[in-house]
Amino acid sequence: MAVSPGSVIVPDWHKSPEGKEYLATILRKNKRKFFGLIERPVLPPQMAADTVSYKIFVSGKSGVGKTAMVAKLAGLEVPSAHHETTGIQTTTVYWPAKLRDSGRALIFRFHFWDCGEAALKKFDHILPACKEKADGILFLFSFTDRSSLDDLPSQISRVTEGSENLIKIVIGSKFDQFMHADVTERDLAEFRQAWRLPVLRMKSVNGPRLADGRTLDGHAGLAHVAHVLNGLVEHLWYQDQVMAGLVPALQPGTEETSLG
Repeated sequence: MAVSPGSVIVPDWHKSPEGKEYLATILRKNKRKFFGLIERPVLPPQMAADTVSYKIFVSGKSGVGKTAMVAKLAGLEVPSAHHETTGIQTTTVYWPAKLRDSGRALIFRFHFWDCGEAALKKFDHILPACKEKADGILFLFSFTDRSSLDDLPSQISRVTEGSENLIKIVIGSKFDQFMHADVTERDLAEFRQAWRLPVLRMKSVNGPRLADGRTLDGHAGLAHVAHVLNGLVEHLWYQDQVMAGLVPALQPGTEETSLG
Protein backbone atom coordinates (compact mmCIF):
# COMPACT_ATOMS: atom_id res chain seq x y z
CA MET A 1 0.00 0.00 0.00
CA ALA A 2 1.33 3.45 -0.90
CA VAL A 3 -0.46 6.62 0.15
CA SER A 4 0.01 9.58 -2.20
CA PRO A 5 1.99 12.37 -0.49
CA GLY A 6 -0.30 15.20 0.59
CA SER A 7 -3.51 13.11 0.43
CA VAL A 8 -3.83 12.65 4.21
CA ILE A 9 -2.09 15.69 5.74
CA VAL A 10 -1.53 19.25 4.56
CA PRO A 11 1.86 19.19 2.82
CA ASP A 12 4.49 21.65 4.07
CA TRP A 13 2.12 22.76 6.86
CA HIS A 14 5.15 22.88 9.17
CA LYS A 15 6.42 25.82 7.08
CA SER A 16 3.24 27.88 7.59
CA PRO A 17 2.86 30.45 10.40
CA GLU A 18 0.45 28.11 12.22
CA GLY A 19 2.67 25.09 11.70
CA LYS A 20 5.72 26.96 12.97
CA GLU A 21 3.92 27.64 16.25
CA TYR A 22 3.48 23.90 16.80
CA LEU A 23 7.01 23.24 15.62
CA ALA A 24 8.29 25.63 18.28
CA THR A 25 7.09 23.17 20.95
CA ILE A 26 9.77 20.67 19.88
CA LEU A 27 12.50 23.32 19.61
CA ARG A 28 14.30 25.46 22.19
CA LYS A 29 16.33 28.44 20.92
CA ASN A 30 16.63 26.78 17.52
CA LYS A 31 17.81 23.51 19.07
CA ARG A 32 15.80 20.27 19.15
CA LYS A 33 14.24 19.34 22.46
CA PHE A 34 14.79 15.76 23.58
CA PHE A 35 11.94 13.89 25.24
CA GLY A 36 12.04 10.91 27.58
CA LEU A 37 9.44 8.15 27.65
CA ILE A 38 6.96 10.11 29.80
CA GLU A 39 7.76 13.61 28.52
CA ARG A 40 5.87 15.43 25.80
CA PRO A 41 5.76 18.88 24.18
CA VAL A 42 3.91 21.52 26.19
CA LEU A 43 1.27 23.37 24.16
CA PRO A 44 -0.39 26.63 25.17
CA PRO A 45 -4.18 26.32 25.81
CA GLN A 46 -5.14 27.90 22.48
CA MET A 47 -3.09 25.27 20.62
CA ALA A 48 -4.44 22.16 22.35
CA ALA A 49 -3.91 19.06 20.21
CA ASP A 50 -4.34 15.35 20.77
CA THR A 51 -1.26 13.12 20.76
CA VAL A 52 -1.20 9.98 18.59
CA SER A 53 1.45 7.39 19.45
CA TYR A 54 3.04 4.79 17.18
CA LYS A 55 5.68 2.14 17.82
CA ILE A 56 8.01 1.59 14.87
CA PHE A 57 10.58 -1.18 14.51
CA VAL A 58 13.67 -0.30 12.45
CA SER A 59 15.02 -3.26 10.48
CA GLY A 60 18.03 -3.69 8.21
CA LYS A 61 21.33 -5.52 7.86
CA SER A 62 24.30 -4.35 9.91
CA GLY A 63 25.91 -1.11 8.72
CA VAL A 64 23.05 0.26 6.59
CA GLY A 65 22.57 3.23 8.94
CA LYS A 66 19.63 2.35 11.21
CA THR A 67 21.04 4.15 14.25
CA ALA A 68 22.15 7.09 12.09
CA MET A 69 18.65 7.41 10.62
CA VAL A 70 16.98 7.46 14.03
CA ALA A 71 19.55 9.99 15.27
CA LYS A 72 18.82 12.20 12.25
CA LEU A 73 15.06 12.03 12.88
CA ALA A 74 15.56 12.89 16.56
CA GLY A 75 17.98 15.77 15.95
CA LEU A 76 20.89 13.92 17.55
CA GLU A 77 24.46 13.71 16.31
CA VAL A 78 24.82 11.18 13.51
CA PRO A 79 27.64 8.78 14.46
CA SER A 80 30.79 9.33 12.38
CA ALA A 81 31.66 5.63 12.40
CA HIS A 82 29.60 2.44 12.51
CA HIS A 83 29.22 0.72 15.86
CA GLU A 84 26.95 -2.30 16.22
CA THR A 85 23.94 -1.51 18.41
CA THR A 86 23.95 -3.78 21.47
CA GLY A 87 20.51 -4.93 22.58
CA ILE A 88 17.49 -2.70 21.92
CA GLN A 89 17.71 1.08 21.69
CA THR A 90 14.50 3.17 21.84
CA THR A 91 14.14 6.80 20.80
CA THR A 92 11.09 9.07 21.00
CA VAL A 93 10.41 11.66 18.29
CA TYR A 94 7.51 14.14 18.20
CA TRP A 95 6.16 15.69 15.02
CA PRO A 96 3.10 17.97 14.47
CA ALA A 97 0.91 17.60 11.39
CA LYS A 98 -2.45 18.86 10.16
CA LEU A 99 -5.06 16.49 8.72
CA ARG A 100 -6.27 17.53 5.29
CA ASP A 101 -9.94 16.53 5.60
CA SER A 102 -10.76 17.74 9.11
CA GLY A 103 -8.19 20.53 9.49
CA ARG A 104 -7.22 19.12 12.92
CA ALA A 105 -3.68 19.59 14.14
CA LEU A 106 -2.24 16.53 15.89
CA ILE A 107 1.01 15.75 17.66
CA PHE A 108 2.45 12.42 16.54
CA ARG A 109 4.74 10.53 18.90
CA PHE A 110 6.99 7.94 17.27
CA HIS A 111 8.72 5.34 19.43
CA PHE A 112 11.56 3.96 17.30
CA TRP A 113 12.97 0.56 18.29
CA ASP A 114 16.42 -0.12 16.86
CA CYS A 115 18.32 -3.36 17.43
CA GLY A 116 21.70 -4.64 16.29
CA GLU A 117 21.72 -7.54 13.84
CA ALA A 118 24.04 -9.62 16.03
CA ALA A 119 21.68 -9.33 19.02
CA LEU A 120 18.70 -10.31 16.86
CA LYS A 121 20.48 -13.46 15.75
CA LYS A 122 21.78 -14.33 19.21
CA PHE A 123 18.63 -13.82 21.29
CA ASP A 124 15.33 -15.30 20.14
CA HIS A 125 13.20 -12.99 22.29
CA ILE A 126 14.40 -9.68 20.78
CA LEU A 127 12.52 -9.75 17.46
CA PRO A 128 9.17 -10.62 19.14
CA ALA A 129 9.80 -7.82 21.68
CA CYS A 130 10.47 -5.31 18.90
CA LYS A 131 7.36 -6.37 16.99
CA GLU A 132 5.03 -6.58 20.01
CA LYS A 133 2.32 -3.91 19.67
CA ALA A 134 4.25 -2.31 16.81
CA ASP A 135 2.36 -0.24 14.25
CA GLY A 136 4.93 -0.23 11.49
CA ILE A 137 8.33 -1.45 10.34
CA LEU A 138 10.97 0.58 8.51
CA PHE A 139 13.15 -1.57 6.26
CA LEU A 140 16.47 0.10 5.51
CA PHE A 141 18.94 -0.38 2.70
CA SER A 142 21.99 1.71 1.88
CA PHE A 143 22.48 3.38 -1.50
CA THR A 144 26.18 2.52 -1.11
CA ASP A 145 25.58 -1.22 -0.59
CA ARG A 146 23.73 -3.13 -3.31
CA SER A 147 23.64 -6.27 -1.16
CA SER A 148 21.52 -4.45 1.44
CA LEU A 149 18.81 -3.93 -1.20
CA ASP A 150 19.13 -7.53 -2.41
CA ASP A 151 18.67 -8.66 1.22
CA LEU A 152 15.36 -6.82 1.67
CA PRO A 153 12.97 -9.44 0.18
CA SER A 154 14.10 -12.22 2.53
CA GLN A 155 14.24 -9.77 5.42
CA ILE A 156 10.72 -8.48 4.79
CA SER A 157 9.37 -12.03 4.61
CA ARG A 158 11.20 -13.09 7.77
CA VAL A 159 10.47 -10.04 9.91
CA THR A 160 6.80 -9.60 8.95
CA GLU A 161 5.86 -13.26 9.35
CA GLY A 162 2.67 -13.32 11.41
CA SER A 163 2.38 -9.52 11.31
CA GLU A 164 0.93 -8.85 7.88
CA ASN A 165 -1.13 -5.84 9.02
CA LEU A 166 1.91 -3.79 10.02
CA ILE A 167 2.69 -0.77 7.84
CA LYS A 168 5.84 -1.47 5.85
CA ILE A 169 7.99 1.39 4.52
CA VAL A 170 11.38 1.13 2.84
CA ILE A 171 14.04 3.79 3.43
CA GLY A 172 17.19 4.21 1.38
CA SER A 173 19.94 5.64 3.57
CA LYS A 174 23.20 7.42 2.62
CA PHE A 175 21.42 9.11 -0.31
CA ASP A 176 23.95 11.95 0.08
CA GLN A 177 26.84 9.68 -0.94
CA PHE A 178 25.87 9.66 -4.61
CA MET A 179 29.51 9.42 -5.72
CA HIS A 180 29.64 5.98 -4.09
CA ALA A 181 26.13 4.86 -5.08
CA ASP A 182 25.81 1.13 -5.68
CA VAL A 183 22.02 1.11 -6.20
CA THR A 184 20.57 2.42 -9.49
CA GLU A 185 17.16 3.88 -10.29
CA ARG A 186 16.45 0.73 -12.31
CA ASP A 187 17.20 -1.38 -9.22
CA LEU A 188 14.70 0.66 -7.21
CA ALA A 189 12.07 0.52 -9.95
CA GLU A 190 12.34 -3.28 -10.10
CA PHE A 191 12.07 -3.53 -6.31
CA ARG A 192 8.99 -1.29 -6.18
CA GLN A 193 7.34 -3.21 -9.00
CA ALA A 194 7.87 -6.48 -7.15
CA TRP A 195 6.98 -5.37 -3.61
CA ARG A 196 4.59 -2.41 -4.08
CA LEU A 197 5.95 -0.63 -1.02
CA PRO A 198 6.56 3.10 -0.48
CA VAL A 199 10.23 4.10 -0.72
CA LEU A 200 11.72 7.14 1.03
CA ARG A 201 15.25 8.47 0.74
CA MET A 202 17.39 10.00 3.46
CA LYS A 203 20.75 11.64 3.88
CA SER A 204 22.94 10.12 6.57
CA VAL A 205 25.06 13.12 7.58
CA ASN A 206 24.66 15.86 10.15
CA GLY A 207 22.97 19.06 9.01
CA PRO A 208 24.11 22.67 9.51
CA ARG A 209 25.25 23.86 12.91
CA LEU A 210 24.50 27.02 14.86
CA ALA A 211 26.95 29.89 15.24
CA ASP A 212 28.85 28.13 18.04
CA GLY A 213 30.00 25.55 15.50
CA ARG A 214 28.97 22.65 17.74
CA THR A 215 25.20 22.65 18.20
CA LEU A 216 23.05 21.22 15.41
CA ASP A 217 20.61 23.70 13.85
CA GLY A 218 17.18 22.39 14.91
CA HIS A 219 15.16 24.11 12.17
CA ALA A 220 17.52 22.99 9.40
CA GLY A 221 17.59 19.45 10.78
CA LEU A 222 13.80 19.22 10.78
CA ALA A 223 13.68 20.50 7.19
CA HIS A 224 15.93 17.59 6.17
CA VAL A 225 13.67 14.92 7.71
CA ALA A 226 10.19 16.46 7.33
CA HIS A 227 9.43 14.34 4.23
CA VAL A 228 10.16 11.14 6.18
CA LEU A 229 8.13 12.14 9.26
CA ASN A 230 5.22 13.30 7.08
CA GLY A 231 5.40 10.02 5.14
CA LEU A 232 5.19 8.03 8.36
CA VAL A 233 2.23 10.09 9.54
CA GLU A 234 0.30 9.63 6.29
CA HIS A 235 0.74 5.86 6.07
CA LEU A 236 0.18 5.13 9.76
CA TRP A 237 -2.82 7.44 10.16
CA TYR A 238 -4.43 6.13 6.96
CA GLN A 239 -3.98 2.57 8.17
CA ASP A 240 -5.70 3.52 11.44
CA GLN A 241 -8.66 4.88 9.48
CA VAL A 242 -8.82 1.72 7.36
CA MET A 243 -8.76 -0.52 10.45
CA ALA A 244 -11.55 1.59 11.99
CA GLY A 245 -13.65 1.16 8.83
CA LEU A 246 -13.70 4.91 8.14
CA VAL A 247 -12.00 4.76 4.73
CA PRO A 248 -11.51 2.00 2.15
CA ALA A 249 -8.19 0.22 1.88
CA LEU A 250 -5.98 1.33 -0.99
CA GLN A 251 -5.02 -1.03 -3.72
CA PRO A 252 -1.25 -1.72 -3.83
CA GLY A 253 0.56 1.02 -5.71
CA THR A 254 4.04 2.13 -6.59
CA GLU A 255 4.00 5.65 -5.18
CA GLU A 256 7.41 6.89 -4.09
CA THR A 257 8.29 9.78 -1.84
CA SER A 258 11.75 11.04 -2.63
CA LEU A 259 14.13 13.24 -0.69
CA GLY A 260 12.63 16.68 -0.23
